[in-house]
Amino acid sequence: MIRRRTGILAAALAAVAAARAAETAPPAPAGGTRDPAAMLRAGHPRLWLTAERLAELRTQAATDPRLKRYVDDALAATAKSKSAKPRDHKLIGPRLLTVSRDYLNHIGALAFGYRWTGDRAYAGAARAFLLKACAFPDWNPSHFLDTAEMTCAMAVGYDWTFDALDADARRTIERAVVRLGLEPGIKVYEGGGWWAKCDHNWNQVCNGGMLAGALAIGDVAPEPLRFILPHAVRSLPRALASYAPDGNWGEGPGYWNYATDYTAFGLDALDTAIGADFGLGRTPGLSKAGQMPMTLAGPTGLFFNYADCGENSRRRPMACMFWLARKFRDESFAADEHASLASGKASPWHVVWYAPARADVLATRPLDANLRGDVPVAVFRSAWNDPDAIWVAVKAGHNTVNHAHLDLGQFVLDALGVRWVTDLGSDDYDLPGYFGKQRWSYYRLNSQSHGVPLLAGRDQDPKGRAEMAGYHSGETGGQVRIDLTGAYKGQADRVQRGVALTRNRRAVLVQDEFTLRTPAEITWGVTTYAEIRLAEPRKAVMRRDGREMVVRLAAPESAAFAVESAERPKPEKTNTGAKRLIVRVPGAAGETRIAVLFSPVGPGGPADDLRPLVPLDGWR
Repeated sequence: MIRRRTGILAAALAAVAAARAAETAPPAPAGGTRDPAAMLRAGHPRLWLTAERLAELRTQAATDPRLKRYVDDALAATAKSKSAKPRDHKLIGPRLLTVSRDYLNHIGALAFGYRWTGDRAYAGAARAFLLKACAFPDWNPSHFLDTAEMTCAMAVGYDWTFDALDADARRTIERAVVRLGLEPGIKVYEGGGWWAKCDHNWNQVCNGGMLAGALAIGDVAPEPLRFILPHAVRSLPRALASYAPDGNWGEGPGYWNYATDYTAFGLDALDTAIGADFGLGRTPGLSKAGQMPMTLAGPTGLFFNYADCGENSRRRPMACMFWLARKFRDESFAADEHASLASGKASPWHVVWYAPARADVLATRPLDANLRGDVPVAVFRSAWNDPDAIWVAVKAGHNTVNHAHLDLGQFVLDALGVRWVTDLGSDDYDLPGYFGKQRWSYYRLNSQSHGVPLLAGRDQDPKGRAEMAGYHSGETGGQVRIDLTGAYKGQADRVQRGVALTRNRRAVLVQDEFTLRTPAEITWGVTTYAEIRLAEPRKAVMRRDGREMVVRLAAPESAAFAVESAERPKPEKTNTGAKRLIVRVPGAAGETRIAVLFSPVGPGGPADDLRPLVPLDGWR
């Protein structure tokens, strides 16, 4: 294997020129060899939507009305892309990412349209995007996500429209993929670049894009494939291990989608082009990854949007759910995605990875979930498929995970079709120092905006950790206990949080217990967009969208509720209308408990009776 970048680039470009000049046919697969270039599937398309898969889908669409509808959705997107104009090379901040993603979406739609209909006008429109990207000075390797996504876009367009491209266009695309995509990637692998060693979304996106590009042109540029494939296969387990053991993802559900999309791109490219994923699919936890979007979407459709997940991020169509269903033969993932598509539009990738499912498989899902992992999350609900159901989710983990906020113990709450306790989510990534030294100065990212306790007004420890100390699910409710002590180093000898779906699954109790090292003011608070009326010192009534939630302060008896603004000045997001429901316990010392009961006002009234509290050590 050629090790030096200049040698790889020269060999690759020479191979491209020689193969095209001689009209050389790609090598036939050689089963059993470990040379990826020799194992490569002959001809095109070889990635994702092979000729066999296309024929299978065509046959199935003739008798499957859901698949037929998804094809119609995808072709509608294709028609819109046909009139789209390729964007220029223009950075937004340090990123070309919006341009790369735009190319991936349009090229994927147009190439799919050509494959499904045979209409060369779609291939011609895709060609315009492909050649425009080839003329870029670079694909912005300084922010390598941009390069990876553009390389993936080029792989889709080249592979799926190959027979409609003339020899000059093929040669131009092949050389650009090597020079602007694979060569910068090889430089990172050779230099031990950070994304090849990290355990978060950058790993899957960058490796997935490199695999797609290398496999697409591996017959005419075998040297980059021979270099990239083993490096990517060695790198990917670092990130894939983050799904263990229950499919959870520490960066939150938004980045779960991004990471899992490119896990699907990369592993399915290997399966279709090579015939093997080299054991990556057997990584513990990956087969359960579909549980996260299924579980972390509340009855409102809004996610538990912890970390840098958008404030209004919700369960929406995610084609990777079909890939997970097919890869791991889990019909529930497909059924959940079909339910999401009932009110959403399918993409071309929904067709490529289409997986049928019976709707009734969802009825057997347990109400509660304990998703263990690097950032464990517990979720409790009163029912599935009831928009008025009560649902609460709470997290533990550590504050050093990629995209983390200072939010150990954060919880969100849905009931009566309303998000009552909210997480404000991410702010503008282009704020100064957002991913640097100023990160914890921003309100949405520090502890001040979250539903976590503050001791002496201070944020949680940026290196703090919290562990799930106990979890129980039963017919009449569920509960979890979290040891938060590691989030308050130097401030308390012990901090615990308990969250319970109680009162026969009609109310939520949040109970915090502190053993303070020195006297300090404890501030307990949650953020909400509801209107708040303080009916009594220890009773608040939230109202939103015509619904009501009664909130009672069960302990301490000496404290009272207060309401503060959660709005912020620009350039931060302003959080217009957001409020904080606050409890302050000044001069707290020794053993202190704060307990708050949330009771939705349903047809039978609120289940807001205050019962004797059980110490958290007595919880299961």
